[in-house]
Amino acid sequence: MAEGDFDIDGLAAYLHIAPQQVMRLADRGKLPGRKVAGQWRFHRADIHHWLETRIGVSCEEELLEVEGVLQRAAPSAAEEEVSIAALLPMEAIAIPLAARTKPSVIRDMVDLVTATGLLWDPEKMAEAVRCREELHPTALDNGVALLHPRRPMASILGGAVLALGRTPTGIPFGGSRGLLTDVYFLICSVDDAGHLRVLARLSRLIGVSGFLDRLRDVDSAASARALIAETEQTL
Repeated sequence: MAEGDFDIDGLAAYLHIAPQQVMRLADRGKLPGRKVAGQWRFHRADIHHWLETRIGVSCEEELLEVEGVLQRAAPSAAEEEVSIAALLPMEAIAIPLAARTKPSVIRDMVDLVTATGLLWDPEKMAEAVRCREELHPTALDNGVALLHPRRPMASILGGAVLALGRTPTGIPFGGSRGLLTDVYFLICSVDDAGHLRVLARLSRLIGVSGFLDRLRDVDSAASARALIAETEQTL
């Protein structure tokens, strides 16, 4: 079995579900896998992308379940719960974000991360985010875009970090229903599991009733970060 691949039992243990359930999902084409000598094999990167897709369409209960799976799969059982506020430095928040087009949003969001000192190659990050958007836009129907590269970029990051921007008005950002986007998070992760945990946590945060309305009303980076920290306490 190639390094990084799961077999049925390995994936079942990773996802904390029964091997029979993994088998059923694979046989029905619900899991990204392939058969090698008659046995199912699942590449780790493909499973992480599958989880990312699930997070994007999950409800609160499902997101909580995904967070639990990812927490249990963390390398250390003592690993702390992900905190969006802790990953979001004040200098990485722009209220408002002056960008008026999709390309300028990507550029300005990357610049926010660069300002933290944790990103060493902004051009490479911006290109990776643009490629991810071309592959599949990250804009949601609620006016939020969860920007990120296709894969974590540990080689150009000093650590995991988030950026937040809010444009004064909505702009076209490629959402499935053509709705406008005005709130942007850029997720910069150093490993797949960490990226998924942040994505699941962030998805739960923006799903809290009234949170986005309040975020659109704040008038400073400090107020935005305080709101995020306050709302996280309710999750």
